Amino acid sequence: MIDTKVLTLDDAKLIAAAAEKEAQSNNWAVSIAICDAGGHALSLVRMDGAPLMSASVAPEKARTSALSGKPSKVFEDMVNQGRTAALAMPISPLEGGEPIIVNGRVIGAVGVSGVKANEDAQIARAGISALQV
Repeated sequence: MIDTKVLTLDDAKLIAAAAEKEAQSNNWAVSIAICDAGGHALSLVRMDGAPLMSASVAPEKARTSALSGKPSKVFEDMVNQGRTAALAMPISPLEGGEPIIVNGRVIGAVGVSGVKANEDAQIARAGISALQV
């Protein structure tokens, strides 16, 4: 058997708070989604002024990263480089999803939507960095 860490609701709250702080420090209004290793929602925060659609996009970015174990940008790059068959996969090929990896295992992911793609990813990484593992 393999021992695997599991995200708790308190972990999700910590990640969301750190991600929200990063967004606020840059005057960005976004949605922040945190999911477990199976891509199931643990938390969704839509900041005041965040685009309405971002509340749907952020969880999909998180799910993509959790299930693949890769930043969602990998799939955006794949599609942009002509591998359009990737669009048939159950993914969101948009930058802004980042996996949470502990001891080499994916335990969840963060997805952010609402600003430029690289800014979404920056916010997601800031949230993950608050998790002390």
